[in-house]
Order: sequence, then structure tokens, then C-alpha cells
Amino acid sequence: MRKKEPTPAEQKKRKARAVKIAKALAKLYPKATVFLNHGNPLELLVAVMLSAQCTDKQVNKVTAALFKKYRKLDDYAKARIPVFEKDIRSTGFYHAKAKNVIGTAKLIREKFGGKVPRTMEELTHLPGVGRKTANIVLWNAYGILSGIPVDTHVRRLARAYGLTDEEDPNKIEEDLMKLLPRKEWGKISYRLIEYGREYCPARPHDHEKCPLTKLVTRS
Repeated sequence: MRKKEPTPAEQKKRKARAVKIAKALAKLYPKATVFLNHGNPLELLVAVMLSAQCTDKQVNKVTAALFKKYRKLDDYAKARIPVFEKDIRSTGFYHAKAKNVIGTAKLIREKFGGKVPRTMEELTHLPGVGRKTANIVLWNAYGILSGIPVDTHVRRLARAYGLTDEEDPNKIEEDLMKLLPRKEWGKISYRLIEYGREYCPARPHDHEKCPLTKLVTRS
């Protein structure tokens, strides 16, 4: 259930705050982009699927070898689950991830002509692919803006800075899309992630020293 909607005045204030935050982040991280190494849409899709509950750094370590072993869609589709599990074990939750990656490869081959889909509806039809993964693939592989990926950093900071009261990632995405100009959708997640890592981590710290704190308290 969605929490109580903000009043028009509250929404206007939130929107102004969101725009200020987006501008400040753009100055801090003008070149922010997806952190997962990849060479094509399929590799990006696989990398994002492996990144669930795992650091991008660890995923990049794993895919450095994985992408040399599995070069084509058929390599994934024909992979044996026990072998693939071993290849991705260090990313965690490898039973589910192996099943989803191989299942996704088979479905792409059978239903989408061997090409990673280009729509939100089609991508989220794939096993283990939700809106976050689909948004990342659509924007970074195809330049298609369909929404805003909401990971743990984005969720935490959007709530901390009063841009949403929601906890569900899909509802947080809806709130952010209402607050931010469409041109900001592609970069805002990666800028928030960079900011969270550099200045405002989840671990205890002096939040008052974070660069965005004064900006937000004044708005």
C-alpha cells in the first residue's frame, strides 16, 4: 500500500529539492555511469543479474573470466547449471542466479530472436529481471529512458533527503520520476551511488558533513 500522498505544497518543495540535488550531483560526478564492465547488451544483462546482493567490484572480477568463457547467447543457454553455479559462486545466491541467467538466455533465444529485448515489458518477462535491471540495460545498452534504477544507495539517500517516504523500490522510482526532469533519469542513480560511496555510506558517520546535507536542510 502506498503511503499518504504529499500535499501539492509538499510536492512542490520536494521537486525543488530534487532539482537542487540533481544539479549538485551533476557537478560532483559529471561522468557517472554504470559500474559494471561489459561489451554488449547481453554481457550487461548478465552482469546486472549477478550484481544482486553483491558488489559491482566483485561482479567485475567474476565477469572478467566469465565473459571469456561464455561469449555468445548459446553458450549461456547450453550451460549446465552445476558448472555455471561454480563459475559465479562468489557473487552469492548462485543457485538462483545460475537458474535465472540460463533461463533468460533460453527465453531470449526462443522468444526474442536471440537479441536482448528493448522494452521494459519484454525485459521484465525474463527470469530474475525486475525494473531496476531492465532500466539499467535499456539506458546503458540502448539509450532508452524508461525509468530510474533504484538500488540500495538510491533507496537510502532518496529517503534520507526527503524525496520519498516509500520503502518499495518501484514506488520510490515512481516518486523520483515525478520529481526529476526526464533528462536526469539516466544519470541520477549512478551519481547517487557515487555520492553514497564517497560521502554518505550506510555505516554510521557524521551526516552533517555530507555535501548535500546543508543544501537539503535549506530547501
